[in-house]
Amino acid sequence: MTSVDELFKKPSLPGSHKRKLEPRRDPDEIYKSVKINGNGNARSGGQATVEEETGNEEEYAGPDIPPDLEDEPMDQEEGRFFGGGITNDTAEVLDFIEQRDQDDLKKPEKIDSAWVRKLALNFEKKISKNAELRAKFEGEPQKFVGSEADLDADIKVLSILSEHSELYEDFARLGCVASLVSLLAHENTDIAIDAIEIINELTDEDVEAEQAHWDVLVDAMLEADLLELLSQNLRRFDEKIESDRSGVYHVLGVLESLSSRPSLAERIGGNEIILSWLYDRARNPEVPISQNKQYATEVLAILLQSSGTNRKRFLELDGIDFFLQLLSTYRKRDPEKGTEEEEYVENVFDCVTCCVDDQKGKQKFLDAEGVELCLIMLKEGKMSRPRALRLLDHALGGEAGAACCEKLVEAAGLKTLFTMFMKKHDNLTSEHILGIFASMLRLLPGDSAPRIRLLGKFVEKDYEKVNRIVKLRREYASKLAAVDRSIKEERAELAADELQDHTDEWLSRRLDAGLFSLQKAIDVILAWLIAEDDGARSKIQELMAEHDETFSSIKSTLEEQIGSMSDQSEDTDATMKDMLSTLMQFL
Repeated sequence: MTSVDELFKKPSLPGSHKRKLEPRRDPDEIYKSVKINGNGNARSGGQATVEEETGNEEEYAGPDIPPDLEDEPMDQEEGRFFGGGITNDTAEVLDFIEQRDQDDLKKPEKIDSAWVRKLALNFEKKISKNAELRAKFEGEPQKFVGSEADLDADIKVLSILSEHSELYEDFARLGCVASLVSLLAHENTDIAIDAIEIINELTDEDVEAEQAHWDVLVDAMLEADLLELLSQNLRRFDEKIESDRSGVYHVLGVLESLSSRPSLAERIGGNEIILSWLYDRARNPEVPISQNKQYATEVLAILLQSSGTNRKRFLELDGIDFFLQLLSTYRKRDPEKGTEEEEYVENVFDCVTCCVDDQKGKQKFLDAEGVELCLIMLKEGKMSRPRALRLLDHALGGEAGAACCEKLVEAAGLKTLFTMFMKKHDNLTSEHILGIFASMLRLLPGDSAPRIRLLGKFVEKDYEKVNRIVKLRREYASKLAAVDRSIKEERAELAADELQDHTDEWLSRRLDAGLFSLQKAIDVILAWLIAEDDGARSKIQELMAEHDETFSSIKSTLEEQIGSMSDQSEDTDATMKDMLSTLMQFL
């Protein structure tokens, strides 16, 4: 008689002992699938067979199905087993583990020195692995492309550091800064672009980093030859490709951030490749003006404003002449508002304006007929008019501005300027016009034809220009007096050791109220007119008397101006002091 164990024993598969998953079967089917004889012996030689049903159900082997199994489904939630075959206790444990895993995912990772060390180790491993695979499978990119994807992902992780600038020093000390900068020379430009983007994020002015932390990071980058690698990438990027165009934008972002330190601005300008690239990028014709072209002129303007050496290099490239040619396009035509072109024009104006502060720049400006171009813009321009006026104010100012002053008179610019002056303008426009008048009165030679013509403009039409100047003086003096009263009240409430902390703030408020225009322009103009023309002297005295004012108020502002220059030793300040002291004798 075959035992039950032998009946259900399965023979091993030939040549294999691997267990295979078999389909689950319904218990009812199992009960009904094995038929045995009346003595309880299995038929067919111990093998279960399925035959057609010929009699009652009682002929089937095995005990009757319990009543509870016939009425209820086999899987019960209240039974010992349920669902996937696990107990209630086991299910609770699994739920607890799953909840803890989810909490761990939500818990923010602690960003500290240990995290930086771990990050540095992984980063260096990814760089080494990629370099090794590239060297080993140089002609089979499919074998190292995976390592470059991993490296790219690790580069992007570094952006987290921009939110934890206190870790910049650790990042630099571990050598990761040099490794990051080295990726700018990577054969894959996408890797180089990602590295530049991260450098831009870490050095951006929007990062709330202490100056010491920022300096450590930037110094480490410069030691790794950052500027040279940036210049090489500017040469190899093709802006016709979108990703390369993005790379150029990030390079410009890095240069802008580095230029916030004046010594670095001069160092950047000393890189011939970078300065030439910026210069050429600003000049290259482009319709419409792209973001990168506008950004290039913005960075160039920052470099020129930050360093006299950079301005000298720009002049050697005939920058003023070429940039005036660029501006000549806008003498009658305005760029569309809110576009890259509008910002581009402003940046080009800024580049020329900061260059004409130097003596050589003024001469270049004269040679390129800059005075004439600005006068055309004053007459016919719209967007360009206030910028051309500001450019003239800078060109005519300083000890070397006499030639530009004479050129303005020769080019019939007095009529244009005085016509503008008699119209209502914003404060900034009025300040530039007054600045030009003050420069001309100071620099035009005495008894020269240009000076006589200038004085004639002030006295014509019953001194209407003088009347206008006195009126402006009254407005500025009133605003300044209100601010001075407020500052006096604040000073009375502060201790003696606290006064110094507020000095800069108070000066800024006084300048906003018109101190600069009053001291440097209005009262200087009035003093010159009082000294040179008796008719103007009488008119000014009459107008001031209407408000119980005398020349002593003009004298006091000139004295204050001299006092602010008393600690200065520059030749220009000494000359200005002598001039003001002489004018005060006529008051």
